Amino acid sequence: MLDAGVDEVAIETFAHYFRLLEHGETGMIPESSIEPVDIEALTDVEVSDDDAAAAIRTTVVIKLNGGLGTSMGMDRAKSLLCVRRGLSFLDIIARQVLHLRKEYDATLPLIFMNSFRTSGDTMAALARYEDLPVEGLPLEFLQNKVPKLLEKDLSPVSWPKDPDLEWCPPGHGDLYTALRGTGLLDRLIEAGYERVFVSNSDNLGAVPDARVAGWFAQSGAPFAIEAVRRTPSDKKGGHFARRKSDGRLVLRETAQTLDADLEALADLDRHRFCSTNNLWFDLAAMKQALEVRQGILGLPLIRNVKNLDPADRTTPKVVQVETAMGAAIEIFEGSRLIEVGRDRFVPVKTTNDLLVLRSDVYDIQSDFVLDQASVELPYVDLDGDFYKLVGDFDKRFPEGAPSMKKATSLKVEGDWTFGPGVQVVGDVELDATSAQRVEPGTVLSSGPADG
Repeated sequence: MLDAGVDEVAIETFAHYFRLLEHGETGMIPESSIEPVDIEALTDVEVSDDDAAAAIRTTVVIKLNGGLGTSMGMDRAKSLLCVRRGLSFLDIIARQVLHLRKEYDATLPLIFMNSFRTSGDTMAALARYEDLPVEGLPLEFLQNKVPKLLEKDLSPVSWPKDPDLEWCPPGHGDLYTALRGTGLLDRLIEAGYERVFVSNSDNLGAVPDARVAGWFAQSGAPFAIEAVRRTPSDKKGGHFARRKSDGRLVLRETAQTLDADLEALADLDRHRFCSTNNLWFDLAAMKQALEVRQGILGLPLIRNVKNLDPADRTTPKVVQVETAMGAAIEIFEGSRLIEVGRDRFVPVKTTNDLLVLRSDVYDIQSDFVLDQASVELPYVDLDGDFYKLVGDFDKRFPEGAPSMKKATSLKVEGDWTFGPGVQVVGDVELDATSAQRVEPGTVLSSGPADG
């Protein structure tokens, strides 16, 4: 790691987790050790316009931008994907922030946490926004990298034919290590900023909202996360709970759940809230917490077992040592949760999500905030054999996404190419055993359609 130029604090942090692995630590959080949580909702909170404006003026925005979108067949930053009208995720994020700066007369620095694989493309794409950098602050800092470990003996992987595959990012919990190691944490405090809003670059709903900033400032909490009510699509994902032993809030990820507890994990009536990965933290409190712990925050370990080459199941099984940034909620006394609307959680993890985002389900106004134009979000399930990879997906929607604001669900089996002006209404199923085309202007309505 030293030879690769990895920061010393990041090396110490990795050593901490390596020792936990050696001692058999799994990072599991048993159901018997936690209880459900009730939380306040943003809709019930009173924040004055003056307090909201004051809070956003001392806020910094950090976007996690290390992902390559490999699950969708991409080999560069996922945030470079086109959303609509030639605008990428990066374009919309930049314009959201530039708009808010004008609206609130705020500096509102925007900083990207890139990986060694996303930095070049991202910085090139942002170069067109000359007003985006804030004097004295960088537009990016790099997350660290750690070695993949062979599952059989925890030795570092050697893979001469593609040495890049020997390394992995240490999860987005590395945010705090990287902020400290790069000196950026101190620079932000010295420049007079008080809090940070962090979110994923693939979630365009995560606008740095002044009202949420005002709530967080008023709360006096050192750390907070925006939560949403779980839906059936979140059954397999992580959730918030309260630890019985000390009353602290915890974020339990699927990888930290015992097989025997998977039923409880999926119980939406018991565990009602999941994370948006939109979080807020007080800069001074974070600095103090890191200093007390010699730079190692001590987030719960996530032991992620994968193939060395994710695209090749014949490659050896490896352990990736990861942490989740939201898990820091348990580090701070007095951490808070706030329930927000689903409009602040619009992640794009698959081409199913991308189709909804590119359709008319969302309007993008002059403030570049997504406004949901449909009554409900349609459920989309596209055949993975033909639509999973972005290149294949784009070929089958050459004129763009169909109208989906009147759709409830769209399920596509087989190879269908969509012409321009197609509308999806209600519940629609398409099924074909050979390549088919949906003709221009077709209205697809409830019921199965065979090709």
